Amino acid sequence: MNKNLKKLTLTAIFAAIAVIGSLFSVPVFGSKCAPIQHMINILCAIFLGPWYGLACAFIASLIRNLFGLGTLLAFPGSMFGAFLSGLLYQALKKRWGAYIGEIIGTALIGGMVAYPVAAFIMGNTKVALFTFVVPFFISTAGGTICAILLVEIMAKTGVLNKLKSQLLD
Repeated sequence: MNKNLKKLTLTAIFAAIAVIGSLFSVPVFGSKCAPIQHMINILCAIFLGPWYGLACAFIASLIRNLFGLGTLLAFPGSMFGAFLSGLLYQALKKRWGAYIGEIIGTALIGGMVAYPVAAFIMGNTKVALFTFVVPFFISTAGGTICAILLVEIMAKTGVLNKLKSQLLD
C-alpha cells in the first residue's frame, strides 16, 4: 500500500476515534474538555507528523461540530496542540517533545486563540484572553497522561517501533 494512503487512512481512523471519544467529555468553565482528542493529537504527532495531525484535529473538530458534540472552541482547543506536538516530535525525535508540544499548543496557544472565537464569533462577552487556558490545560493534561501511558507501554513492548516501520514501508 502507498505510504501516503496509509497515512491518510490512519488520519481518518484517528479522527473517528477522536469524534467517538468526544462522547466522553467533561464540562470545565464553559468549555467541553475532551481528553481523548489530546491523546489522539499525540499519537498523530508520533505516527504521522504535524500536518496530518493538524488535519486530523480539524476533521475531528468539524465532525464534532456538525453532530453537535462540540463547540467552535474545539478548533483552537485541538489544532494548535496537534500541530506543535508534531513539530516538536519531528524536530527533537523525542516522545517528550510530543507531550510538551501538545500541552503548550493546546493550553497556552489554543487557550488564548479561543478568546476571539468565543468573544467575536460565539458572542460571549464575559470571556478574557486567558479564560480558556485553565480548562484547556485540564483537558490536555488528562489526554497527555493517557497518551504517555499508552505510548510508553507501546515503546517498552516494541510495538511502537514496529507500527512506525510498517507505516513507512
